[in-house]
Amino acid sequence: MKEKSSYPIKYNFSIENAHQQYVQIRVDFPENTALSEIKLPVWRPGRYEIANFAKNIKSFRIFDSNGKKVAFHKKNKSTWVLNSKPLSGLRIEYLYFSNELNAGSTFLDENQLYVNPVNCCIYVDELIDYKCQLTIDVPASWQIATGLNQKDGVFISSNYDQLADSPFVCSKSLQCKTYKMGGCKFYIWVNGDFKPLWDKWLNDFKLFTQKQIEKFIEFPVKEYHFLIHALPFKAYHGVEHLSSTVITLGPSEQINNKLYKELLGISSHELYHVWNVKSIRPVEMLPYDFSKENYSELGYIYEGITTYMGDLFLLKSDVFTVEQYFFELNNQLQRHFDNPGRFNYSVAESSFDTWLDGYVLGAPGRKVSIYVEGCLLAFVTDVRILQSTSGKYGLDEVMKRLFFNYAMKGVGVTEEIFKKEIENISGSCFNAFFQNFIHGNHSYESILNDSLNVLGLQLNVSKSSNFIESYIGCKVVNSIKTEKRKVITTVYPGSPAELACLKIGDELNLESVNHLKEEIGNEIIVHRKNKEFNVELPQVNKNFYNKYSVSFIDNPIKEQNRLFEAWKN
Repeated sequence: MKEKSSYPIKYNFSIENAHQQYVQIRVDFPENTALSEIKLPVWRPGRYEIANFAKNIKSFRIFDSNGKKVAFHKKNKSTWVLNSKPLSGLRIEYLYFSNELNAGSTFLDENQLYVNPVNCCIYVDELIDYKCQLTIDVPASWQIATGLNQKDGVFISSNYDQLADSPFVCSKSLQCKTYKMGGCKFYIWVNGDFKPLWDKWLNDFKLFTQKQIEKFIEFPVKEYHFLIHALPFKAYHGVEHLSSTVITLGPSEQINNKLYKELLGISSHELYHVWNVKSIRPVEMLPYDFSKENYSELGYIYEGITTYMGDLFLLKSDVFTVEQYFFELNNQLQRHFDNPGRFNYSVAESSFDTWLDGYVLGAPGRKVSIYVEGCLLAFVTDVRILQSTSGKYGLDEVMKRLFFNYAMKGVGVTEEIFKKEIENISGSCFNAFFQNFIHGNHSYESILNDSLNVLGLQLNVSKSSNFIESYIGCKVVNSIKTEKRKVITTVYPGSPAELACLKIGDELNLESVNHLKEEIGNEIIVHRKNKEFNVELPQVNKNFYNKYSVSFIDNPIKEQNRLFEAWKN
């Protein structure tokens, strides 16, 4: 029998009737293997929740090697099974509805085809390691941007995992610039009616790319593609892949100015993912199982550390000033302290539960964020290592060793491995740290203050200038019904709002809030399900939703200055 690589699985995409937003997909399986069960992924890497992509499939048909229809049934929501004995040389055709445009979706209209293959490419377990060929039928005037290699008009992937991890954008409005760094060629593709300030973009992208590669020494791939959708509406989303990232950002008219730091932040974040999670991967996700949840408690590593390092490398490369970096760190601190879920659920537990409700607010005060709490714990870990080694090493040394000692050898990472590397480098015991802060819900305030002080910094706490937040103890948004009311979105535990039994969704009468502010009585008017009633607010000698920020201390000592410079550089 020939090698299996001689029998590639062939995928074809075409876009007839693009206005209907259904992509036509044909898959031809090789003659050398009889098949009986076909699957579609139920989730995508980078978004650790079930997505049920099969809900977008229409007109699923199976043909044998003679072109005759084959009867089948569905085993579950994303698995199709032949009614007959296993057959070889199967051809499968179906339509995939593509009307959502974000960094992890698939989208089609008259102007573009954008595909994340993990959304819409079927696979077979027995052939998961077979080579795949991809052909894309789009107008000749359209360019195609992807991290896949191309030969004679056909795109090649070494296996299904690489295909699933290789999004592509086809459009006549694509713009591209390139640069080289660390033996890799980098492409910046921009899709949309937008003119980048290329000189500025290239300068800054080169700086943070160079600094990240310097820390890791090697870049895992030879080509890397930033696939950026510049959208006319508000958008902010990025998804990591081994040889590319997809970024959606908008409104496009602000990308060169107001949104430029967001572009840099998300681009640096996604680039760091090439090492952290696309290479350094939790053992539970090596390899990915696309048919079910891949539970892991290590979200504080693969998203938290990436969030921290993505911004820190912008500072290390002088793309961000210290003030710009503090602005981003302040946002993480504010999100942490505003979330009462920190009193209930650990970051490890919250990582496990991303598969349950990790990307929505969910039940009030139930959980924390692997991005926010993971980022802050990464900062504390970084500073503790820095202090223990007198400025010689930081968390980036841990990540470099994980890359060379595990990722490069195809070995998955566990928490025990991560903790061991930290302790080996720092010479310090991290048992209590992991127990109390990663698997426990101890307050972060003391460890944050200690770490900031090591660098000659301090955590500032001030009263919120928003009266509803500070005094009543709830956050609000504008009512869609009237300008005279605000809708409660969160209620802080122990606040007057909670003690008065106010609920999420209640609407506060602003005139009564102003009377309260002016100390004209202690009642406010509340609207709930078309009913209006007065609520007496108890007095609490405490402010809520305080504001948090970082600044330099006055008169730092020489050692603090030295460690700050070591941390920053």
